[in-house]
Amino acid sequence: MPDKSALSDLIKAARGEIPADLLIKNCQVVNVFNGLIESYDVAVYDGVIVGFGGQRANRTMDLEGRYLVPGMIDGHIHIESSMVIPYEFTRAVSGHGTSAVVADPHEIANVMGVEGIRYLLEATGDLPVDFYFMIPSCVPATHLETAGARMGAAEMKELLQEDRVLGLAEMMNYPGVIHGNPEVLAKLELFKDKIIDGHAPLLSGNELDAYLVAGICSDHECVEAYEAEEKLSKGMWVMIREGSQSRNLAALAPVVNRVTSGRCMLVSDDRHPDDLLAHGHLDVIVNRAVEEGIDPVTAIRMVTINPSRYFGLRRKGAIAPGYQADFFSCASLRDIRPEKVFKGGRLVAEDGIVFPFPRPETGSFDLFSMNLSRVAPENFVLPAGGKKIRVILVFENQILTKELIEGAPVKNALVVADPARDILKIAVIERHKNTGNMGLGFVKGFGMKRGAIGSSVAHDSHNIIVVGCDEASMATAVNSLVEAGGGLSVVQNSTVLARLPLPVAGLLSDAPLEDVVGGVEELNHAYFELGGTLPNPFMALSFLALPVIPELRITDRGLVDVRKFDFVSVFA
Repeated sequence: MPDKSALSDLIKAARGEIPADLLIKNCQVVNVFNGLIESYDVAVYDGVIVGFGGQRANRTMDLEGRYLVPGMIDGHIHIESSMVIPYEFTRAVSGHGTSAVVADPHEIANVMGVEGIRYLLEATGDLPVDFYFMIPSCVPATHLETAGARMGAAEMKELLQEDRVLGLAEMMNYPGVIHGNPEVLAKLELFKDKIIDGHAPLLSGNELDAYLVAGICSDHECVEAYEAEEKLSKGMWVMIREGSQSRNLAALAPVVNRVTSGRCMLVSDDRHPDDLLAHGHLDVIVNRAVEEGIDPVTAIRMVTINPSRYFGLRRKGAIAPGYQADFFSCASLRDIRPEKVFKGGRLVAEDGIVFPFPRPETGSFDLFSMNLSRVAPENFVLPAGGKKIRVILVFENQILTKELIEGAPVKNALVVADPARDILKIAVIERHKNTGNMGLGFVKGFGMKRGAIGSSVAHDSHNIIVVGCDEASMATAVNSLVEAGGGLSVVQNSTVLARLPLPVAGLLSDAPLEDVVGGVEELNHAYFELGGTLPNPFMALSFLALPVIPELRITDRGLVDVRKFDFVSVFA
């Protein structure tokens, strides 16, 4: 709320007693309250909309009949998926009409805990995009892996007083909720007066009822219309996800109608660097929604006033008197391409070009997170223990896997990779506490004939994960990441063919987005040169350590059968 003198001046500017700072003339305003397109002028004073014409102004801008759209709000995103620091993320999305994001810093929290979240709070102050945060609910995600941190109710309480902390992020441990796990209930009790986001794939009936009784308000995991319909009918908000990895808009668009649209949002969840650079952010998702038959104004409401209301972001998400002057102009609502983007009444981007802005200082944070020793080829040796092995089968553009039983490729009493059969060795090495933990297994689907690829991005605990055709290449890949402070690498024998350093928690680069995208392209090219066949190999690699998605996964503690939620032997 403005102080008394500032409030007095706002009222005077609204009445026309003092001139507004800016008057935007000849625009068609998208009114998210009545669903209409209305023609009037918009007056701005001190970053706030003060009226719809009749005011004097120190500066006038003529939009020549273009649309004026409220700044867009992403209600659920893991900004770590962009692989760049918040400054670069902002530079990427602000020109696309994004004015605010609500982030779940789940990834960096699993590496650095509270300190990682405090880094993000520091790194997102005073940017031309407003960053709000939900506190991760599951750090670590499971007991089947070694994370870099643990966050219980006591650690979460430290962050509750932060202005930009809105609530508890997606409660992934839905079995813990519905069965009354004391640790889970303590977290829910701590956030009982805040927003609590959900994560409840396929949850239905009495179990969904129990989940909702616990105070959970939303879900972004619906993949079928019937799921969304039940959740909406029981009072949940449904976040329709259309990200780089998971795309649910086509299946869920039929659920959006005149009645339900007020409790639906469009979110990205994950937005990868190449998508950000080549396509954009929420503007692309709104355009996809229109393609799927959703009315343009309804789609805009789902990224403006709806998330504003859900999260209690007062005075955001609309073009109306008293609201923050966050908006952009465009020529069409059926193919939104932001032209002039305003943040707090200030022009921050034009025709996709973002004007320079200061980079927040974060020098007080130690962001190094590669706490492990170098490895040798012998570390990846596996003595034969049977004639059959379990193999993780990877699918193109999917994060689900299958369990295969294959004949063990044995040489000199050791089980080795067999590139001719596309059976490669996979390992996950703990990198947070230098425990020496290593899980070894086999994977099929990467197609490589030689060499190895490695990554320190491995959901959710983000240990080092490596897939290779031989032990020497696997050791080179891991050691190259230790030297870089984290990142992605492609190697052959002792030669590093391509590497992208991610020195911020082993997850983020502080280089320009364009350089990161170029680095990913170099990595993919090197992977294809080794015979690889997956279109997004590092994305596929990053999910193989996530022991909550069926069927077979691997962590630093071993091979996991997700159906049993327990460890299994490599040998069948």
